[in-house]
Amino acid sequence: MSNNNNIKRNALGRGLGALLKDADSVKGKNTAEAVAAVTSNLNEIPVDQIEVNNYQPRSHFNDEALKELSESIKIQGIIQPITVRQLAPNQFQLISGERRLRASKLAGLTKIPAYIRTANDQQMLEMALIENIQRENLNPIEIAISYQRMITECNLKQEELGDRVGKNRSTVTNYVRLLKLPPDIQVALRDNDITMGHARSIVGLEKVEQQLYVLNKIKSEELSVRAVEELVRNMQNKPTATDSKTETKPASAANAEITSLQNKLTSHFGTKIQVKSDKQFKGEIKIPFVSAEDLNRILEILNF
Repeated sequence: MSNNNNIKRNALGRGLGALLKDADSVKGKNTAEAVAAVTSNLNEIPVDQIEVNNYQPRSHFNDEALKELSESIKIQGIIQPITVRQLAPNQFQLISGERRLRASKLAGLTKIPAYIRTANDQQMLEMALIENIQRENLNPIEIAISYQRMITECNLKQEELGDRVGKNRSTVTNYVRLLKLPPDIQVALRDNDITMGHARSIVGLEKVEQQLYVLNKIKSEELSVRAVEELVRNMQNKPTATDSKTETKPASAANAEITSLQNKLTSHFGTKIQVKSDKQFKGEIKIPFVSAEDLNRILEILNF
């Protein structure tokens, strides 16, 4: 099938619009580069030739919803094609539409309609994020992880990322901060046990123990966002017994350094980090994890 020369601009995000603008309007590129950037053929592709997209923002799929979509596909077929890029003859990689691909396999389809685009890894990540955010109901943690990946892997500042996805900088910041929360709270947010408003209040607390205490209060007492905001304010203004002891018995400079490092690592990894050191600064760092998913999250932060 010939290339579609009338590609319409999509107003869902400035980043997506920039990626999909037609070849004649791409400045600073020769004709071959411009055409390669926007190749968009619609084909019927065998599902067994499509590999999963490593840049897919969505990590959690509802089995019941997939079955419902599968039944719809059996009756109606695929209404909206997926998007892929070609890696080699008879080998494709998914850019967006993983739910449709999974549901099509459940429905027994051997082929699926797909748009074929040429994209490098950075474009893959941006396109997957933007298209999925606009078309799928990603949970806040999935969005936060996607934003962080774009910042890290595409070398974007938060303001630049905001321009890509059509959000202001503060919105991007609020999402990225969620990744500082301990795993239990991230899972609760992912599973809709708490809301984004709850999480934004909790992240204002510095100590993991305090954050987990508030999470348990929310679950046991079904606290509203306003009630959690008030609880967090009170906890921030009221020194704990541990704080009082620290004030009466100042720590040595070395211990203060270790404590500061421990707090920074705990905040960075979203889990309680233990740092032990002797006077010669020999010791160990312990990074606990509670599940395989949590371990993968930590490994991703470590760039493994």
